[in-house]
Amino acid sequence: MNSLKNEIRFLFSGQGMPYEKVCLMVAMVVTVLLTAMMSQNFAKDAKVTVIDMDNTRYSHEIIDRINASEYMKVTAVLNNAVNPESLCYRDQAVAVVYLPQGLEKNRYSGSDAAIGVFYDNTSTSWSAEIKEALNEIVALDQSEAAAARGASGSRLSLNVRNLFNPAGSTSNGTTQGFLFFFGSMFFTFATIGMIPRLRLTHELDRILLEGTPWDLILRIIPYGFCLMVSFVVGMAVLRIWGDMVFSGHLVTFLFIQVFYVMTVGMLSLLFGWTAANPGIASSRMILFIPGGFIFGGPTGPLTHYPDWVLAVTHVFPLTWEFHFVRDIVTRGAGLMDISKEMGAFFVYIGIVAILFCLKFYSSKKQLIGNIRKDEVLQQKLYNIAKVEEK
Repeated sequence: MNSLKNEIRFLFSGQGMPYEKVCLMVAMVVTVLLTAMMSQNFAKDAKVTVIDMDNTRYSHEIIDRINASEYMKVTAVLNNAVNPESLCYRDQAVAVVYLPQGLEKNRYSGSDAAIGVFYDNTSTSWSAEIKEALNEIVALDQSEAAAARGASGSRLSLNVRNLFNPAGSTSNGTTQGFLFFFGSMFFTFATIGMIPRLRLTHELDRILLEGTPWDLILRIIPYGFCLMVSFVVGMAVLRIWGDMVFSGHLVTFLFIQVFYVMTVGMLSLLFGWTAANPGIASSRMILFIPGGFIFGGPTGPLTHYPDWVLAVTHVFPLTWEFHFVRDIVTRGAGLMDISKEMGAFFVYIGIVAILFCLKFYSSKKQLIGNIRKDEVLQQKLYNIAKVEEK
């Protein structure tokens, strides 16, 4: 009973993880917030780009049928030849439909006609509903042609090609997702207790009084270097031992990782700033790392989430990481191909940096104020002592 009483006293003392609050918070997040965010459990209005080389009434009818499907939404119609891979960068399209020249002529002359479809197979589950919907559209067109011309009617067919991950390998999906998730998680564990540790050793006071925010950010470098090396080693194992697709350039990938590591490091220091000790700080990792893994793409199709969810979840740094991994590693995009997303990411980094600097200088101001109060108190005590002596 004494052991039980001591443990209960420690649980509510604030010296360890506030589990009595965390357990309720996790239950509420899972049951309320995630239910609302995952309420759309099918690919509604998944982005489809159409390359219409025929540009006829019949091709327009097919586009309208695609757009009328609850599973698909035509976001762009192009009338010139474009590399379909580039249309999938930045998750702009889950599928690219190619309507060849002479499609209408073949349809009404009784000749067989074919439509090309390029699926973004980065994640095999992203395009499942779209494939089914396109097959239904083709089957409906075939039945209409057969009713109009009988057995001699033209037959419309789909020529399918899976891009980026044609074999549907887990090395490009689940395993790769866990590599970046667990790597980022343990990087956070290693850095989130830095500020409490410096506070306990009284080194934080010296940095606040004499240094700048860079004195704290530079301490992230050795941890960040280890994280980047682990990413490269992990992908090398998946590429050599497994069948991971690495279509981009390693230098481009590492360039992005420098900014990603700095961003996660600053967030880690921010979330652990007010913790009493490194142990309490470690529990705060759950606030900004797992969200990016859940909503960044590895755990399920992005087409299953409403647009507002996809926008809100960009507050998690790991969401950006998975976007860049898909574009650079899997799809082979260059820096210019993802310039818009990079610009948005730099804005995100700027916001995090501003918040970090504000926290640094507010803590510095508070420390200086406390020192002045102590000096005033000491002066009063000195004056009292002098009066008593007299």
